[in-house]
Amino acid sequence: MKIRIKGNSVRYRLTRSEVERFTATGYFEEATSFGDQQLIYALQQYNEAELSAKFENNKITLLMPQLLAKEWATTDRVGFNNNSSTLYLLIEKDFVCIDAMSEDQSDNYPNPLLK
Repeated sequence: MKIRIKGNSVRYRLTRSEVERFTATGYFEEATSFGDQQLIYALQQYNEAELSAKFENNKITLLMPQLLAKEWATTDRVGFNNNSSTLYLLIEKDFVCIDAMSEDQSDNYPNPLLK
């Protein structure tokens, strides 16, 4: 899972297998170590109507409605966003990059622009 933070926006991108794990378990997280501390970023399903987020104990959790998670995993829908508060949230599938990249992209979704 990739995270991008810029100003008051947070974007998560997940590969195919990460979306599958998230859909199966309702939760997925990764962590980045900063010496003796970690930044944890997580995606969790919940029973509300829109995306939301919380930040507690060095952990960013984006909360995704269960109905949206099911739609996301079973359709070609790229992602979901919420711009209803001061924090803009975006969750999307990670596509293969058009430009040559050195990172492994074998688990990314096919890029519709490369067809």
